[in-house]
Amino acid sequence: MLLYIDIGNSNIVIGKGDAFKIVETYRYTTDIKKSADEYYAMLKHLFTDVDDVAIASVVPQVNTAFKTFLKRYFDINPLFVEPGVKTGIGVKTDYPKEVGADLIAAAAGARVLGYDDAIIIDMGTATTFSYIEAGVIKGVSITIGLDMAKTALVSNTSKLLQFEFQNPNGVLGTNTIDALNAGFLYGHLYQINGFVASIKEKYKNENVPVILTGGAAKLLNGLLPDTYIISEQLVLIGLSLIYRKNR
Repeated sequence: MLLYIDIGNSNIVIGKGDAFKIVETYRYTTDIKKSADEYYAMLKHLFTDVDDVAIASVVPQVNTAFKTFLKRYFDINPLFVEPGVKTGIGVKTDYPKEVGADLIAAAAGARVLGYDDAIIIDMGTATTFSYIEAGVIKGVSITIGLDMAKTALVSNTSKLLQFEFQNPNGVLGTNTIDALNAGFLYGHLYQINGFVASIKEKYKNENVPVILTGGAAKLLNGLLPDTYIISEQLVLIGLSLIYRKNR
């Protein structure tokens, strides 16, 4: 068995399966203060019959803890998505080494799903927009994610309380909670649609598939155009392809 691990700023998402299929997923809160032993204690129950691990991480502080406990307790040297690793994805940007491992793994995931061209929207701590053409990342846009935006607003206002996201009844609410949901969810939806339209126009690729991933993607379910694809496991799927190319 294999573990595929996506270490993000807010969450660590782990998929368990073989080289071709993920059968179980788990989600944990990222904590840069946790030691290697603390991560071992939290995750050791996942390692039954596990032979190897592949990781896409955007949190360098956590990487050392994972490398340490994987080697110490399981004698595993994990495969990290980093320069020099074969991914099947090209990067045509000013500074290719700056492109996050999660974005590269997501692009690899799109190829597994059968899309060499794609607009990939990853909705996590940040919401990122990547344009992939013929398996090459051509550019990325980064903006604040839904949860971070909510935290920033609520923590800096006196009268707004914490609330849970839920589908709004329309673009205007008649109470505070409905108004917040309408503003955040429709605001993010229109932002996404605007970015998608601009990217399609810029690259003259009107029929390019749009794929959403990340923990917040499901919050827009029912509001998105029917043509958009939601794949919550896109990064993990991409890690499986990267693993096969390297191990």
